Amino acid sequence: MTATVPTIDELTPQVRAALTPLLGDALDSVRDDAELTEVLGDRYDSLTALECVTAVETAFGVEVDFVAHDVRYGFATVGRIAAFVRDLLEDRTALDAVS
Repeated sequence: MTATVPTIDELTPQVRAALTPLLGDALDSVRDDAELTEVLGDRYDSLTALECVTAVETAFGVEVDFVAHDVRYGFATVGRIAAFVRDLLEDRTALDAVS
């Protein structure tokens, strides 16, 4: 049986839920396509971005490869993070199907 990969629309609220403990309620008013560094300013610095990567890895059971993945781009907006997670989940599902 093949696992179903969630859609970006399904993943976006889950991404927000994973990031809210780090970024707080300010994330509620951030559009999915808004650059986090611009709208959150110092609240989304490089250390916070790394913490967000860890939170996403934990929440979705994925592993981010800082060499292979363009983390700076992928973690710039909530929408990109959801798309990034979807891509990782699709890859994992495809690999599981082959094994």
